[in-house]
Amino acid sequence: MFMGNMLRMVLAFCVFSSVVVTSSAQTCRNQTFSNRLFTTCRDLPQLTAYLHWTYDQGSGKLDIAFVHAGITSTNRWVAWAINPRNTLDPAMIGAQALVAIPQSSNGGPRVYTSSITSTSTQLEESEISYPVSGLSVTYENNEVTIFATLTLSNDTTSLVHVWQDGTLSGTTPQEHSHETSHQNSKETLNLLSGSSTQVTGNSRQRRRNTHGVLNAVSWGILMPTGAIIARYLKVFKSADPAWFYLHITCQASAYIVGISGFGTGLKLGSDSEGVEYDTHRAIAIVLVCLGTLQVFALFLRPNKDHKFRVYWNAYHYLVGYATISLSIANVFKGFDTLENYVGDRYNDWKHAYIGIIGALGGIAVFLEVITWIIVLKRRKSENKLPHGENGVNGYGSRP
Repeated sequence: MFMGNMLRMVLAFCVFSSVVVTSSAQTCRNQTFSNRLFTTCRDLPQLTAYLHWTYDQGSGKLDIAFVHAGITSTNRWVAWAINPRNTLDPAMIGAQALVAIPQSSNGGPRVYTSSITSTSTQLEESEISYPVSGLSVTYENNEVTIFATLTLSNDTTSLVHVWQDGTLSGTTPQEHSHETSHQNSKETLNLLSGSSTQVTGNSRQRRRNTHGVLNAVSWGILMPTGAIIARYLKVFKSADPAWFYLHITCQASAYIVGISGFGTGLKLGSDSEGVEYDTHRAIAIVLVCLGTLQVFALFLRPNKDHKFRVYWNAYHYLVGYATISLSIANVFKGFDTLENYVGDRYNDWKHAYIGIIGALGGIAVFLEVITWIIVLKRRKSENKLPHGENGVNGYGSRP
């Protein structure tokens, strides 16, 4: 009986202690600053960060204190930024940032402004599009606090802001992590009410993934597979004319799916102002043009015994192999663009594609050897006949 009462008392004490600890957890409301008062504050949903602000809509003056806790190493950088493009995806492109380094070359913390123009930026010091005054930073008790006054347009009521941290190489900021907490450290903030709209999903990322899958499967896999079918199966007499229909089906499917992938890419580009992947887009346009030429050329395909057939074949091979080469190259360019959004996961996708292309390449090498053996044996046997077994349109020559 006594032991039972003791156990209940201990359990009640543990529950009470956990409630006390939880209620005393740090929030923006129990943070204070010497000689500074702010009218509103918000516990930011990611990265143990807090934002305090006072906003005068008439003058556009925005006084802020951005607090990032848990910075236990001075070999890190911290940033808070406003994106004047008012887009959450990607929120960093075009963002106007306040960047803090807890320990600079002179020993104390350093803070400066940086205009972010691309996802590969290293937060170089530069002017930003907002007038800034009172820019300062403190680093105490593993917390970095940035103070500043920014002047916004006087009709501003809400803004998109983003916050991040990352490692340093010497004194140069390196790319931040792509973990979920970092990917979602952005929101639309109402400066008047203090309410916010957080990231609830990433539909654009799903569209990026869809775009990548469509193009990798169509241009990057089906196109080379169709070429392998045409080059090697036609050597086998039993595969005629099945190889031709398989080839047409494979290439037509690749073209249709590829056009869908191209369309999703155009939509992503129009929705991502300030994000430019010129080489990837240029190659995609060339691919669509070449693929369209191949489709229309099919309707102009001469008969086997036509005098222009040799020229049509040369054109078909040249454009076909150029399309395949550019397709594979552009799939890898696409993987490189995904690195900015999914981090190291893009390596898994790249390695999977390398495995598929490697397998197709291995199959092609194997079939190249086999078909040459078949062709050489066939030529040898045909040479023993007066005029060849198959005539000029037979299977005695290498495709």
